[in-house]
Amino acid sequence: MYAIFEAGGRQHRAETLKVVRMSKLDVDKGSTVEFDRVLAIFDGAEATIGMPYVEGAKITGRVVQQDRARKIKVFRYRPKSNFKRMIGHRQHFTEVLVTDIAV
Repeated sequence: MYAIFEAGGRQHRAETLKVVRMSKLDVDKGSTVEFDRVLAIFDGAEATIGMPYVEGAKITGRVVQQDRARKIKVFRYRPKSNFKRMIGHRQHFTEVLVTDIAV
C-alpha cells in the first residue's frame, strides 16, 4: 500500500515504514506530523483517487532528521569579459518516517 500526497508544494510517494525526504518543515526532531492533502491511495489492484484530495485520508509520520543536503556548486561565466563567479548552495530538508496511511 502506498499513497501520493502533497507537502511543501511538491508531491511525494509514501509507503508504511519508509522514509520520505521533503523540503524543510517547521517541526522538531522526533515529533509527529500529519499530512491530509492525500492525492491518491493505491492498495494492490485497488486505487482511490481524489478530486483533488481523498476525503478523510491522512498520512501520519515521525520526523527522523532535520539537516542540509550536499553542497552543489553554481558557476557563472561570461566569455570575453573576465567574469567568473562560483557559489555553493545547501538545501534544507526534513526526513519523515511514515508510520500510518489511514483511509
